[in-house]
Amino acid sequence: MKIGVPREIAANERRIAAIPETVTRFVKAGAQVLVEKGAGVESCSSDDAFAQAGATLVDTATVWGADLLVKVQPPTVAEAQRMRDGACLVSHLQAWNSPELLAALNAKKISAFSLEQVPRTTRAQTMDVLSSQATIAGYKAVLLAADRAPRILPMLVTAAGTLTPGTVLVLGAGVAGLSAIGTAKRLGAIVEAFDVRAAAAEQVESLGAKFIGKELLSKEGEGQGGYAKQLSQDAEERNRQLIAQHAKKALIVIATAAIPKRRAPLLLPRSVVETMQPGAVVVDLAAETGGNCELTKLGEDVVHHGVTILGPEKLAATIPTHASQMFARNVLAFVINMTKDGKLGEFALNFDDDIVQASCATHAGTTRSAA
Repeated sequence: MKIGVPREIAANERRIAAIPETVTRFVKAGAQVLVEKGAGVESCSSDDAFAQAGATLVDTATVWGADLLVKVQPPTVAEAQRMRDGACLVSHLQAWNSPELLAALNAKKISAFSLEQVPRTTRAQTMDVLSSQATIAGYKAVLLAADRAPRILPMLVTAAGTLTPGTVLVLGAGVAGLSAIGTAKRLGAIVEAFDVRAAAAEQVESLGAKFIGKELLSKEGEGQGGYAKQLSQDAEERNRQLIAQHAKKALIVIATAAIPKRRAPLLLPRSVVETMQPGAVVVDLAAETGGNCELTKLGEDVVHHGVTILGPEKLAATIPTHASQMFARNVLAFVINMTKDGKLGEFALNFDDDIVQASCATHAGTTRSAA
């Protein structure tokens, strides 16, 4: 089997779906790995490092002729059309947003697997790219906010007097939120967090943060796989009122709340932002799905009433070495799971496997449920 690792061409994408470490594993499993020249430069994996790991460095046309393509971002329609008929693709797909891509994949009878659809089960933990990349994003979000804030986060007792600690409010205590909480605590902040899922309260408190709104928790907030789900209008309004009370005291708000395949919930309307202290910073990690803040603009910095709202895009890609390391290990685990006895001769696509079934978007010219 030939595994192709193309260079990512999406704007601001610096990650790569394989690193020398995972190339070595693929080669030992019996695969030939084709890496497009220069594909790993921005993630600090040189062509020489890939060659030493056993990869063959190739041009663009050659890499797209592989039996299996592994990527970070979804391929463009033009890239999909370069693939050989009946090949396999493993990447982010977000196929529900791109009927043109689905059509191109089906025209080539590509077996395409969408990594964001990997189920959140114990067996699939090593393949969970959403969690691995959210860990990086939550960490970086706090650093971005701290850099833009006009005050420091820790308490300092100095000869010039005492500096009080800053308060960080984290909205959404999933993987990104918990990473943000841990980072903010390490920087010395007072940290508060909110989530609609009852299970999140214990996790937040285990990190030394205060969970707000326990009295509002109910079974309504937790959906399949441990994700949050859409609430009733009354419940959403009660949550927004609670968040408003705490946001106006916060130096930093890290917003991470998301609902799979739906617009991110609106938690910080304009009216709440206008009550926040001058110099406060909001980092909206839900910007790519509409934003938790009404004023968020994807990829832009907005200043409103003295409050800075950041809507970063592909935030994990700004720490490309570790993000690529984690993503590549997820991809390796996913690919090996689809083989027979871990040998990369050819795939044994077992649609009775819950991971394969949940993540397969297209196969044999047909769109499947994961799309």
